[in-house]
Amino acid sequence: MSTDPMSDFLTRIRNAQLAGHELMTVPFSKSKMAVAKILEREGYIMSVEERADGARRLIALTLKYVEKLPLIRSIKRVSTPGRRVYRQAHELPRVLSDQGTAIISTSAGMMTNREARRRHLGGEVVCEIF
Repeated sequence: MSTDPMSDFLTRIRNAQLAGHELMTVPFSKSKMAVAKILEREGYIMSVEERADGARRLIALTLKYVEKLPLIRSIKRVSTPGRRVYRQAHELPRVLSDQGTAIISTSAGMMTNREARRRHLGGEVVCEIF
């Protein structure tokens, strides 16, 4: 059992893309589903859907490639269980001068750094993607 399910989720995405997989599944959780929906909305993955495998719920991701290269060049966890990283709205990271995306867990739910900045919300910096 993983002590950090979000890190496991991000690592599975990274490994699946390096292996060239088109489809991958991970165990379901609300926070993973929220991050997956943001990745889909921002165009980093093609589609996200919830599936049932008997009693287990899964998240199925269809990964996106450009000329056989993964669209996600880097995906890394920022806040960990041992070192939580919180930022106020004006301190939110700008990943590659806002060409990349940081996912922030705010009091209004998970959102991108640009959306949190626009809504003047701070929170926990979950991960950075570019």
